[in-house]
Amino acid sequence: MAPRSSKQAKSTLASKTLVLDNGAYAIKAGFSLPSSTSNEENDCHEVPNCLAKGAHNRVWVGAQLHQCKDFAEMSFRRPVQNGCLVNWEAEKEIWDQTFFNDKSSPVFCDPAETNLLLTEAPNSLPTLQSNCDQMVFEEFEFSAYRRTSGPSLNAYNDIAGAFGDPHPDASTSPNTVFAAEAVLVVDSGYSHTTVTPLYKGRPIQQAVRRLEIGGKVLTNYLKEVLSVRQLDVRHETHIMNQVKESVCFVSTDFKADMEKSRRGLQRTLSKDDREESIVRDYVMPDFTSRMVGEVKEHDPKDRKQMAAFNHVKRENGTTEAVLAVGNERFTAPELLFHPENVGMKQAGLVEMILHSLSGVPTGLWGVMLGNVWLVGGNARLPGFSERLFKDLREVAPVECVVRVKAASKRSDHIDLAGRG
Repeated sequence: MAPRSSKQAKSTLASKTLVLDNGAYAIKAGFSLPSSTSNEENDCHEVPNCLAKGAHNRVWVGAQLHQCKDFAEMSFRRPVQNGCLVNWEAEKEIWDQTFFNDKSSPVFCDPAETNLLLTEAPNSLPTLQSNCDQMVFEEFEFSAYRRTSGPSLNAYNDIAGAFGDPHPDASTSPNTVFAAEAVLVVDSGYSHTTVTPLYKGRPIQQAVRRLEIGGKVLTNYLKEVLSVRQLDVRHETHIMNQVKESVCFVSTDFKADMEKSRRGLQRTLSKDDREESIVRDYVMPDFTSRMVGEVKEHDPKDRKQMAAFNHVKRENGTTEAVLAVGNERFTAPELLFHPENVGMKQAGLVEMILHSLSGVPTGLWGVMLGNVWLVGGNARLPGFSERLFKDLREVAPVECVVRVKAASKRSDHIDLAGRG
């Protein structure tokens, strides 16, 4: 191995940069090649950021989980907790499998010939930052390395184009990616939700706010509520996460949806009630004949059989476990706006945004509220952007224009970052 001093003497960066968003639920990674015109080179790849133990105590590492066929009662060990990388032993095993050992991996690389752009949560603890720096240089030995706040990369997306605004710098430098002047980034991920105002690509640190509710809390809420009301699914974390992603939505009229849910669970439904019903049946996988769950229109007869026998018997002799998901579809995501529903003494997302704006010069309020950018897994929930717009418009100053837009895909905030 060459001595460390020889590495530091290099005057040029490696030609390839690995852009890595090391999230609590998944790793989003892709290569940035300055001279590349290939879409494949710049694609973002998503890898589960976990070690999972399933049937027969087999352990699945990272991307190996895509090959798993039986997720029944699977347990997960995640190296990132509450947005902080706290278990480098597990993370090293996942990185080794994803980036260095498996040559068939689309993000396989030689660290000595690769630069690393690594994201972190806003306002991370200095001790954790130091541990991360040591691991990157001493254990993995990347050619060059930069650690940056994850939300700050959103400024390099096409914010103006997403909102239909003209590109101010397109005429002078059409091939250069510039940071948007002002963006209010709402990043709602697995562990938590952060509100980060960005000015010219840099976070306004004193205005960063954090809500301790993310996808993990929503999934756990679903597990607890459905276990009490219907079937014990407390150990089915993976299936409940699929239920959340398949049927949950953010309500824009909570009282009306509660009434629709109540009527939808009646044993006899009128034609109008059946058409308006928001209750859905989720047929759970058994990982033998059915590998993935299925969403169906609600059938009261199935719910009656589930209450009596914990399964539904079909005409062909097979049995299925069916969950009737009613107000759980929207009461779980409602926790983002009303954490007090589960006893958390925190302000909801809208109040958190207003608290964040209080740390920003008042002259920037208008442009921040006009560029509210949503990223993270929870931003993909149907109705999320519409609900946030509705609630923000009610409390924002009347002279401010409120615009809310969700990124086109979950990994959008790292997809373009390395190309600028």
